[in-house]
Amino acid sequence: MGKTARRRKIRKSKEDWILDCIIYLFAFLVFFMTIYPFYYVVVLSFNEGMDANMGGIYWFPRKFTLENYAKFFGDMTWIRAAMVTVARTALGTVCTLFFTSIVAYGMSFKELVGRRAYMKYFIVCMYFSGGIIPYYMLLKTLGLLNSFWVYIIPSMLSIFYITIGRGFYEGIPGSLRESALIDGATELQIFVRIIVPISKPFLATLALFTSVGHWNNWYDSTFFVKDQELVTLPYKMLAVINTNTITANDMNAAGHAASTTTSISVQLAALVISVAPIICVYPFLQKYFVTGLMIGAVKE
Repeated sequence: MGKTARRRKIRKSKEDWILDCIIYLFAFLVFFMTIYPFYYVVVLSFNEGMDANMGGIYWFPRKFTLENYAKFFGDMTWIRAAMVTVARTALGTVCTLFFTSIVAYGMSFKELVGRRAYMKYFIVCMYFSGGIIPYYMLLKTLGLLNSFWVYIIPSMLSIFYITIGRGFYEGIPGSLRESALIDGATELQIFVRIIVPISKPFLATLALFTSVGHWNNWYDSTFFVKDQELVTLPYKMLAVINTNTITANDMNAAGHAASTTTSISVQLAALVISVAPIICVYPFLQKYFVTGLMIGAVKE
């Protein structure tokens, strides 16, 4: 009788089933509206460009082809833009990780002279800026305009993540640093060998958002770079959208079987290629977002 009573309690009522169905249906709709736009782009990227202009493609490619991707990899302007984006993302992420984390670690010392003044200065800089014209003049004075380093140097220090990192490092027990100092370790050795390994949640979060920001950034190429060999992949895709140009091969594609691509179909292939690395990297960094790594590490 006891087991039967427990089973009756576990059984869901009719209202519970209706509520669960509504929740699952709403979750599916949100999932569909989130995933389908990207799925639609993937479908069009594998379809012939001239055929896609006629519309009517929703779920699967009507005329499957790899010519869009072949033309992307065969066009050196797209490849060069992709290489610039990869170099910017890799170097920019590493530099931001190093400088931002080491400054945040230094700001976490309560005995730091002028600590409050520094934080007030950082907060003012985070909420207020001089605008695009003073920023442009500063980059010109530093000689960063129309160079690759305009992508890297201004973003090496993130004030927003300094404030976040300071709070994270303040949660690390001070006895770790004190014991290392007693053993004769320098501050740099403590940071590299002790602090960095236990800072993976913060560093992974910083690396993910910084790399995504660099990878998707088109703003710098628009205002600060004139050399077409230094433009990034997002800027080139934005330029195609704004100009909506069609190449000579696209114009002749209707009468000749030599090419079935269009500027938009190649752009869709570039979009898939640009989004794929972020999708592949994110699952490997997600596990580091779990907080509470230091719980129980040191007993005071």
